[in-house]
Amino acid sequence: MIRKNPSGDLPVISPDAFVDPTAIICGKVIIEQNVFVGPYVVIRADEVDSNGEMQPIVIGHDSNLQDGVVIHSKDGAAVNIGARTSIAHRSIVHGPCSVGDDVFIGFNSVVFNTHIGDRCVIRHNCVVDSLDLPEQFHVPPMTNIGPGFNLNSIEKVPPKYSEFSESVVTANNMLVQGYKKRSNEF
Repeated sequence: MIRKNPSGDLPVISPDAFVDPTAIICGKVIIEQNVFVGPYVVIRADEVDSNGEMQPIVIGHDSNLQDGVVIHSKDGAAVNIGARTSIAHRSIVHGPCSVGDDVFIGFNSVVFNTHIGDRCVIRHNCVVDSLDLPEQFHVPPMTNIGPGFNLNSIEKVPPKYSEFSESVVTANNMLVQGYKKRSNEF
């Protein structure tokens, strides 16, 4: 469902993107080309700051938001998702937040009030809250990162996880084309 927010903003979605019919895209949202938005995704840009202003939620080209992902923002803050980024099933990205290019955010993870650098891999059931991650960090499963966390304890992304992340992007890019071909059959 594509709908306006209370301020009257309507999402801008590339005709080359695929948005599942069960997804809800609301408000000041920009979805670039070849993005896959899976079943039951919610992207909601509807809150304003104290001046009545709102920054957009932007989903970069060739990215994928898998089943049940939620993206929202507090007080009209910006959310930027980079290019070729994968956000896996049931994850939450809450603004203010920016996620770099070629990032993988694993199943059921939460990212809030942070910047995630390019080529980071955040595995399943992680929380990254109020502490920025530099490029190419690997966050092991079930890790909670916040103020005071020692980033030196985190290794760079091992090659096998970079390859996995790239394969997820490739698979979901193929889904965009496949679902778009099938969309007229329903």
